[in-house]
Amino acid sequence: MPANASAAKPPPLIRAVAFDLDGLMFNTEMHYESVGQELLRRRGFEFTKQLRDKMMGRPAPGVFQIMIDEHGLTDLPDELSIESDQIFRGILDESLAVMPGLLDLLALLESRRIPKGIATSSRRTHVDYVLSRFDLAPRFSFVITAEDVKHGKPNPEVYLAAAARHGVAPQNMLVLEDSQAGCRAAIAAGAIAVAVPGPHNDGHDYTGVAFIANSLADPRILELICQEGVEG
Repeated sequence: MPANASAAKPPPLIRAVAFDLDGLMFNTEMHYESVGQELLRRRGFEFTKQLRDKMMGRPAPGVFQIMIDEHGLTDLPDELSIESDQIFRGILDESLAVMPGLLDLLALLESRRIPKGIATSSRRTHVDYVLSRFDLAPRFSFVITAEDVKHGKPNPEVYLAAAARHGVAPQNMLVLEDSQAGCRAAIAAGAIAVAVPGPHNDGHDYTGVAFIANSLADPRILELICQEGVEG
């Protein structure tokens, strides 16, 4: 047997990164729960953890259809979406913040000239709003939103599209995600998925990810980006 037959397979080279948005780059997921609570409070229902987990990481209008089906609401998804935006915008004006480690991670990627994009289940109006609050849009090569794909997460379409936009094989693209649905989409696309969950992701199943990070400042993310690797 050759001397190197049992050597570990070299890790893939990270040539590009795709970021989720809500709950990963910004503290918006914790506020989505407040929006869901207020939407259902107005209709006499409670926003439960089970419903939150069903909705998390999935695109509108499907996410509102889940809410409608769960409680037998008579509202249309578009109606709930408009009402949600009104509630949400008021909350974000007071408390929108970037997640710990984001700005340092962006600076590291820029120093190494590794391109980065955003692949999110949110609508473009929401994405444009939160990015503009911190002038972050110019730092990304592209933004893929719910309007740009036919099938939302956990379908891999959004991350296959991200790899194509980057011009790299999915195996050479790192995906940073906070949700179970998002990680499943990244894994199904063949990308390197790292989960960066928060308290809102309690109970999510991250089977198949490279590892579960403590935050975007987790040293393992930096090691993964900086390591020598091979083309996928």
